Amino acid sequence: MLKNNADTLRMRLRDLRNAIPIDQRQRHSNLLCAQVRSWFSQRGEPTLRGRVVAGFWPLADEPDIRPLLTWLHEQGAHVALPAVSAPGVPLEFHRWLPSDSLSQGAFGVFEPARTGPIAPDVVLVPTLGFSPQAERLGYGGGYYDRTLAKLSEDNRYLVTLGIAWNEARIPEDTGFQAAAHDFVLDAVATPTGWVPKAPL
Repeated sequence: MLKNNADTLRMRLRDLRNAIPIDQRQRHSNLLCAQVRSWFSQRGEPTLRGRVVAGFWPLADEPDIRPLLTWLHEQGAHVALPAVSAPGVPLEFHRWLPSDSLSQGAFGVFEPARTGPIAPDVVLVPTLGFSPQAERLGYGGGYYDRTLAKLSEDNRYLVTLGIAWNEARIPEDTGFQAAAHDFVLDAVATPTGWVPKAPL
């Protein structure tokens, strides 16, 4: 997809996201967290205990997955959050505890203390837009594309789950085609279900 078309689509998706009423955001955040909790639970507790799950601290208009992060910690998972180590390089993930303080880093993102990067087994990915095939459209910086490509090279069992509003589904009339560098997720979780389906 040409860059100018992608930027126009990003603006359109941001407008749709910004138009979501605050009370609906909270309800749908709760539904989304429940979707992902159910997926983890169906895989069984041993899948979580000691496993590394990378999440993100939501920006104002993103789904609020903070209750999910706390639940993952309570289930024995090692929860990690992303940090920008340098421009143009893959993100690092550092362990997070519910009692930890965060600091505001690049792009206004809240980051954990840099206690040493850890490699995740599952990544919850903030997703501005997605196709029916779980092709992800991000914010344009390419950080997650580079990061997920590198992580998947190092760990062929890596699971990547997009986290998105229903409104993030890319309309068919846009003619969206993923670029060669756009990472295809294993699935996208929304408040009303999975696209294309929940990973096994």
